[in-house]
Amino acid sequence: MSKASPGYLVLEDPSNPDGLEFPGFLFGAPLGGPNAKNGGGMASKDRGYGEVVFNTSMTGYQEILTDPSYYGQMICMTVPHVGNTGVNLEDPESIKPWCGGFIVHQAADHPSNWRSKGSLHEYLEKAGIPGIWGVDTRLLTRHLRSRGVVRGVLVSAADRSKSRQLLAELPAFEGRDLIGEVTTREPYAWKEKSNEGFLTTTPFKLKNKPSKPYKVVAVDYGVKRNLLRSLTYFGCDVEVVPAKMKADEILARKPDGVFLSNGPGDPSAAPYAVETVKGILGRVPIFGVCMGHQILSLALGGKTFKLKFGHRGGNQPVIDRTTQRVEISSQNHGYAVDAVSLPSGVEITHLNLNDRTVEGIRIQEKDAFSVQYHPESCPGPHDSMELFQRFVETMEKKRHH
Repeated sequence: MSKASPGYLVLEDPSNPDGLEFPGFLFGAPLGGPNAKNGGGMASKDRGYGEVVFNTSMTGYQEILTDPSYYGQMICMTVPHVGNTGVNLEDPESIKPWCGGFIVHQAADHPSNWRSKGSLHEYLEKAGIPGIWGVDTRLLTRHLRSRGVVRGVLVSAADRSKSRQLLAELPAFEGRDLIGEVTTREPYAWKEKSNEGFLTTTPFKLKNKPSKPYKVVAVDYGVKRNLLRSLTYFGCDVEVVPAKMKADEILARKPDGVFLSNGPGDPSAAPYAVETVKGILGRVPIFGVCMGHQILSLALGGKTFKLKFGHRGGNQPVIDRTTQRVEISSQNHGYAVDAVSLPSGVEITHLNLNDRTVEGIRIQEKDAFSVQYHPESCPGPHDSMELFQRFVETMEKKRHH
């Protein structure tokens, strides 16, 4: 990387009030811009600081950067070389990158790919997101696995002495409603048609599409475009609505089904979302993913808890308890559903094989189910695409009931 301005990632550390430092070189958006605090510590609102998390995916960094579920977090990629294929116009999962910062071992300075429209550095710079390269990401990941998720801040070498003050000013993330900060402000129809090429690499064989599309209302907690593309591919006509839309407003649209999307942060900090799902349960089929899974669980009377360092990557093993089939899944979440808290009548359908946390539930009599992982295929494996087929089959049965 030709840009070689020294900087530091500084983590909060109980044993050191000045924080734990990881040296490197700054790239992407500069720190100390017009919206920066204290003349040079943090780049702008929610940029240059956040919860520091790691992702074990080998590819898909552009999709990861643009996943709204990373709002409020700085992402450490465990793969050593990032940016080799540049950035393009097809892969973003939303209108912009949402993370607070990007941490890599080596950032490619000269990307090479036929779709590339620019470098990672240029992409982050334009998006206003600071990054740091040259970090010992293996050491950082081992620290996070041992210590758990911590807050951190990026500082320039010149502002190194301000790290204690900046760490003291970092906002808490537990109990903060991040969904409300990333959701759409107005309802909109998802117009992008999912062409067959979008899923050409998946082994899943699509069954017959319905003669009449299923009308699906997707509640936007921070939705990824590939979830919407997947719903379209499986014969759904999708309208995306704000997370704070009430149940009666959603039901007034006469949907065949309701989809609860992924999203960032603490699910218990969005009680309005829980109340909405309570009002929909049993009225129309529901399918939830990631945050949607957690919101559905809370609506059923369950509880959630924060994981030590979360599940983030494209290689998480999950077992379907009904079929005993193991799926390799893509995941991005820091909270999980407490299995013991789920009431009777809620079936735990999937478990994480690494730590046995809940990865899926089903409420048969209410035509509702959800998974903690991401069944859409980009980025990552295609093992779970049949969940969309299950959703449309549920709507089909309800339509002819």
